[in-house]
Amino acid sequence: MKVAFGCDPNATDLKEYLMKEAKAAGYEVVDFPSDDPIYANVAIAVANSVVKGEEDRGVLLCGTGIGVSIAANKVPGAYCACVADIYQAERATLSNNANLISMGAQVLGEKTARSLMLEYLKNDFDPGSRSKPKVDRICEYEEEVTK
Repeated sequence: MKVAFGCDPNATDLKEYLMKEAKAAGYEVVDFPSDDPIYANVAIAVANSVVKGEEDRGVLLCGTGIGVSIAANKVPGAYCACVADIYQAERATLSNNANLISMGAQVLGEKTARSLMLEYLKNDFDPGSRSKPKVDRICEYEEEVTK
């Protein structure tokens, strides 16, 4: 699996750590380096790349994880979940088919962020689950408003 990583300057150290840990776990890593304090720019770049299929998933980081998530979710086809606990990381994929996650470098420690990232990456959406109609409705609405 190929994973795109992007962050604002506040989260560079955490991004570097997570990329190293993802590589160690066997994932291919693509770095979207950014010194741009406008976190939306890197979030949009990563989301576009994931939506185009250049990477399978994306991991975005900023101070709280909220800003990059909001920015990424403006890209049609990007579904970014801001995660802060292991259950959210698991369900981001299993229940919501998120193709990106975001986390906050100022609210999570390295070990927690690593655990969340690995939990997210190891799961796949179950199209036979009871969540499928809910995810389908989100996608349908997106198609309605982007025509």
